[in-house]
Amino acid sequence: MTGQAATTPASKAGRDLPVAIGVGIALFVPFAVGLIWFPWLFILLVAVALTAAAVEVHGALLRKGMRAEIVPIAIGTAVSVVGGYLAAVTELRVTPTAFVIICLGATMIAALGARLLRGREGFIRDIAASSLLIAYMPMLGMFVPLLMTAPAGQLRVLTVIVIVIAADTGAYAVGSLLGRHKLAPEISPGKTWEGLAGGVTVATGFAVAAVAFLLDGPWWVGIPLGILVSLAATIGDLVESLIKRDAGLKDMSNFLPGHGGVMDRLDSMLVAFPMGWLVLHLALGG
Repeated sequence: MTGQAATTPASKAGRDLPVAIGVGIALFVPFAVGLIWFPWLFILLVAVALTAAAVEVHGALLRKGMRAEIVPIAIGTAVSVVGGYLAAVTELRVTPTAFVIICLGATMIAALGARLLRGREGFIRDIAASSLLIAYMPMLGMFVPLLMTAPAGQLRVLTVIVIVIAADTGAYAVGSLLGRHKLAPEISPGKTWEGLAGGVTVATGFAVAAVAFLLDGPWWVGIPLGILVSLAATIGDLVESLIKRDAGLKDMSNFLPGHGGVMDRLDSMLVAFPMGWLVLHLALGG
């Protein structure tokens, strides 16, 4: 034994690994249980997560002097996700797609109206912030209920999640071993072109298997699905990283110990789901 005090195991990024693993499991279990057995639980958890992410990004925008109308945006985010799913599983007179479009429009109108009450100074800047949040959270997030309500919806959601995880794991493994050329050094120094290629390749392999065995569709659908979803996930990760860098943040928040903020866990998924919905809708119907 040396005279040094024992320290808690941490990753190279300075995170507490035991805490991070514990929080990760605590997050995974309810989402997995909801997705497999209780769809309403999954939808409610998604709504809460997206609302929390909207609040986090709002905090980042405040650091740049941009004040979005977070209250109507948070409400609109939750209502668009829950209501979109409700429209599909009940006898409402609107389709899920129509409902979420109406909800997005109502959210934008509410944000415009709320900002009018605060006068002229900074109006364009603040409305730009509100527009960004609406496009980022409820507009992208609405594809989760749309995907859930398609044929074999839960399996489609699971397929997209598996592809994103496979892309991230493949990119890390290949990038660590073979990475030489930086993908976006000013945004995310650890990402390489070799890692991106590895991630896309691994994700495509998983996508082909998922389409063939989970969705009972033509195996070749997995090729465009894996390529496009993994690329979209990378874009989502880079966009969130750039927002944090511009705002001078390491993490969006410290809400999830060992992980950062909710948005730090959703960044890839949020952009991947619209692409997954599009490919599966065009190839398999919905």
